[in-house]
Amino acid sequence: MEERRKSKRTELTSKLLVKRLDSNGQHEAGVDIMNVSKTGIGFYCDELLDMGAVYEAYLTIWTKEVIHAFIEIVRIEKDVDTYEYGGLFIGMPEIDLQRIDVYNTVMDADKYTEQ
Repeated sequence: MEERRKSKRTELTSKLLVKRLDSNGQHEAGVDIMNVSKTGIGFYCDELLDMGAVYEAYLTIWTKEVIHAFIEIVRIEKDVDTYEYGGLFIGMPEIDLQRIDVYNTVMDADKYTEQ
């Protein structure tokens, strides 16, 4: 498969809640994050989300801060008992994008110091 990511992705141990924007319901789905970059996020969710839909998300990052984000679903793959998603951040403030970029830089530095 051809790599199409614009930014380096780093694993992040966290969870987020997603809520669909174009729905009147207040249904929230919990997800497990695989990786995150300045441009998007990869995550697992037991529920089927809609391709192309935009979801509101509250991402808890490594500093325990919460980033409010909007995610457009651009990839869905069915696993045995869950779904794997790829999403793009929509309209995320630059300060929050920089927090993710700093985390990626720190994680890269840690890899080199451990060797």
